[in-house]
Amino acid sequence: MDSPFKSPPDELAIRSIAASANSTGIPLPSRIDRRRFLSESALLLPAIAGVSGASAFAQTAPGAPARRTVTFPTELVAGPQTPTGKYKHPAAITQLVNGDLFLAWFGGDGEYAANTGVYGTRLAARYAGSVNAGAWSKPVLLARDPFRAVGNPVVWQAPSQGGKPGLVWLFYVVRFGETWSDGRIAAKVSSDGARTWSDTSLLTLERGTLVRGKPIVLHDGRYLLPVYREAGEDREFVGEETASFCLFYDPATRQWTRGGDIVSRLGNLQPAPAEIAPRRLIAFCRRGGGYGDRPDAWMVYAESSDAGLTWSAGHELVNRFPNPNAAVDLLQLRNGHLLLIYNHSRSGRTPLSLALSTDAGKTWHTGLDVGSGKREFAYPYAIETSDGRIQLIYTSAGRTEIHRQVFREEDLAGKFPETVTL
Repeated sequence: MDSPFKSPPDELAIRSIAASANSTGIPLPSRIDRRRFLSESALLLPAIAGVSGASAFAQTAPGAPARRTVTFPTELVAGPQTPTGKYKHPAAITQLVNGDLFLAWFGGDGEYAANTGVYGTRLAARYAGSVNAGAWSKPVLLARDPFRAVGNPVVWQAPSQGGKPGLVWLFYVVRFGETWSDGRIAAKVSSDGARTWSDTSLLTLERGTLVRGKPIVLHDGRYLLPVYREAGEDREFVGEETASFCLFYDPATRQWTRGGDIVSRLGNLQPAPAEIAPRRLIAFCRRGGGYGDRPDAWMVYAESSDAGLTWSAGHELVNRFPNPNAAVDLLQLRNGHLLLIYNHSRSGRTPLSLALSTDAGKTWHTGLDVGSGKREFAYPYAIETSDGRIQLIYTSAGRTEIHRQVFREEDLAGKFPETVTL
C-alpha cells in the first residue's frame, strides 16, 4: 500500500496551519518552535476556521450521506450484580482451542481503587455462536497484587505448536504509583486452557508501560504485542510524550524484544496493528490529550515496513476518523479484510462505529454504527472465531457492564453509506 503521506505529518501540519494563518492575517513568530506550535495548534485552528467561515474539522462534509445504524442482538456478560466489584472495564476476549470463549476484565470498586483484580469467565463452545444462549461461568480471580492496583487485562491463546495447544497468555498492568504513568506490564500463562495459571512475571521494567490490545502472529512466526508508554502525572490527561510501540516474542528462543515508538503531536496510545503484507504493518491509535470536545480530536495512524521495528510518525486522520480520547480496535479477518471499531465522535464514547477495508487499508467503507444513543460504548475489542463469526465486546453503564455482540462480515454487506481514502 502506498503511504498516505510523503513527509512527516507533523511537518505537514505546521506548513498547512501556518499557510492558513498567514492567509487570515494571524501573526506568526519568525522562528517556530515545533513542539510548542503543534501543541497549541488546537487553539489556532478554531480562529482560522472562524475567519474563513468554515470549520476545518467538520465531522461530516456538506451533502455527505447520513450515518446508518444496524442492530445486532446484544448480551450482558457481566453487570453490577456480578460479584467482582462494581467496576468492570476494560474487557478482552479470546477463543480457546476447544472452542470455548474466555473473557477477562479488571474489577473492583473503581479504576484507582486498592482492591482491583483481574477476573475471568468462560462460555462453553456450544453457546459461542450466538448471544443469550448459555450461561457464562462464575468469574474467578486471575491476578491481584497485595500491595498495588492492577488493570487492563489482555487474554489470548497462542497458536498450537508441535501438535500441542499453544499457551494461553494473560497480560495485565501493575500500577506502582498514583497514576498509570507508573505502570508496568505483567504476564501469566496457562498450559491447560486457562484453568490454572503460572506465577506472575514482570514483562517490562520501563516506567509507564501499559497493555491494552490483543497480540497478533507475524508472518515470521513471532508474536507481536501492541503496548504503549504513558506520560504525564494527571489521571485525566494523557501527556504528549505518550507513545505506542510493540513488544515481540520469539517462541523458538522464548525471548522478548522491543520495537520503536509511534510519536504524534498530542501523543498516542493503545495501538491496534495489523500485518497487511509480510513485514508491512499498519496501526490505528487512540489520541492523547484530555477528554471533552476539541477541534482536533482525531485518530492516529502509522505504518511500518520492517515488521514494527520502526514506524512512521503518527498521522492524524483529519476529517476521516474522529477520536474522543477513547480506545479503538482493529481486527484482521482470515480473508485479509480489516475491521476498525471505534467511537465516531470527538467528545464521547458513542456511537459504536465500524469501518471495513477490503483492499489492505487503502480505502474504508464507513458511516455504520452498531450502537448509538446516550449510553457509552467503551473499549471495543473484537476477535474472529473459528466459525467465521465476529465476537465484539465493549463496556458500558459507567464502566459497570460488559456486553457482547456476534455477527458475520456478510451481515454488514451493503450497509456502509460512504467510503473514505486514507
